[in-house]
Amino acid sequence: MATDLIRYDVLARDALRGVLRRVLTDAAEQGLPGEHHFFITFLSKADGVKISPRLLAQYPEEMTIILQHQFWDLTVTEDRFEIGLSFGGIPERLVVPFSSIKSFFDPSVQFGLQFEPAESDTATTSLPAASSPPAVVVPDTAVAPVKVESGDEPAQRSEGAEVVRLDRFRKK
Repeated sequence: MATDLIRYDVLARDALRGVLRRVLTDAAEQGLPGEHHFFITFLSKADGVKISPRLLAQYPEEMTIILQHQFWDLTVTEDRFEIGLSFGGIPERLVVPFSSIKSFFDPSVQFGLQFEPAESDTATTSLPAASSPPAVVVPDTAVAPVKVESGDEPAQRSEGAEVVRLDRFRKK
């Protein structure tokens, strides 16, 4: 097999993260339109992630947040987003680099993106074995979460390749 000197996998990953960046930028400027809401799963110990020690103790590997009814101060930059959410009545400020995001899902339209960790994230972050779906952290006043099914991953995948799996997410 020929060596990929262009690095299509990196280009595709960056393009898909650009979709996520754009959606969050629009939400920061105009709010969430219609029934749209987002499930975002990220590695809680990845470089640049900032969450409180309380949340890190509860979610030491990864965390899923839902952006729906109540969030504030959503700020999006080229490499991360920052957001205010309330957990158990306690306001928290989260900083989430795009490179730490594992998945994005908008159940209102059944659209999802799944990301492999970037090579630099793999070197510095201990990843859990693929077993059960991640815990879903529901910020205060959010509606019941949509269940994210697991176990239907492809048997083989190129190292670092991006996968957009719309069929992986199902409404319950």
